[in-house]
Amino acid sequence: MKLKTIEKLCCPFDKHDLNLQVLAKDIEDNVIEGILTCSTCQRKYPIIYGVPIMAPDEYRQIPLEQPVMEKWKLEYGLADTKLLP
Repeated sequence: MKLKTIEKLCCPFDKHDLNLQVLAKDIEDNVIEGILTCSTCQRKYPIIYGVPIMAPDEYRQIPLEQPVMEKWKLEYGLADTKLLP
């Protein structure tokens, strides 16, 4: 996902700005893996294979998203991998 596109995204829950933590980029500087975190509600949205997973809470697939976060915790030394506040 291109950084310019990421700058235009907002939290689907409260519409506030998102902070980006880049975990992996490709050779063209596109984000391949990363985490978008809402600056207000602290919800986390993973970027997997360049695609941000940003469904509203009632449609999120936590059992599918959480293992990816746990893997990244081990690989990248993330402190907090809880998706919802």
